[in-house]
Amino acid sequence: MMDRMALVTGASSGIGQAIADRLLGAGWQVIGLSRSAIARTEPGWQSHQIDISDSAALQALLVTLPVPQAVVHAAGMMQAAPLGELDLHASARLWQLHIAAAEQLANHFAPRMGAGGRIVLLGSRTSGGAAGRSQYVATKSAMIGMVRSWAAELAPRGITANIVAPGATETPMLQQPGRASSPPRLPPIGRYIQPQEVAGLVDFLLSPAAAAITGQQLVMCGGASLS
Repeated sequence: MMDRMALVTGASSGIGQAIADRLLGAGWQVIGLSRSAIARTEPGWQSHQIDISDSAALQALLVTLPVPQAVVHAAGMMQAAPLGELDLHASARLWQLHIAAAEQLANHFAPRMGAGGRIVLLGSRTSGGAAGRSQYVATKSAMIGMVRSWAAELAPRGITANIVAPGATETPMLQQPGRASSPPRLPPIGRYIQPQEVAGLVDFLLSPAAAAITGQQLVMCGGASLS
């Protein structure tokens, strides 16, 4: 069997790092992309320090990389502000990181992927709407239609595309200054979701057992969506 290879964005911390940890532990080769340098020594690991919001730099890198079996877009940022205080530059940054970079990754790799290929984007359980977070939510909501469209295109080739949408997860992003006006709420389970739990769901979606799951947003919210 050929070695499995995954490309993971945002691999230096939080959910992206947990996904890289999980996949490396399961024997995957992992290509990690992040703005921060990553010092890891595991066999099968390689990383590239890059701002994936820079589309020209990202494209220059992509043409040098092998085609992975899985693309996992975990890089993200939070921006929260009420109407009247929206920063239009922040909207552009959110769109570029969450949507345009994901689009660029899929556009480059999906035509080259074989059967069994996987695309997983990290969304948010707030994609249906959240007061004070309209800029962030707009990108995560757009992600749903984009991924469903990809899934419809790729299904005949045996390639799946899905979203894993966690609620408040215990990562550095939880304390980003950009969300001060809309702080996270503790889910009904009484604790924040752990990055390793999100990584476990991503790992399942990359497995052969998930071959019939495509075009879906899988929500992991600790019960927050129940009220």
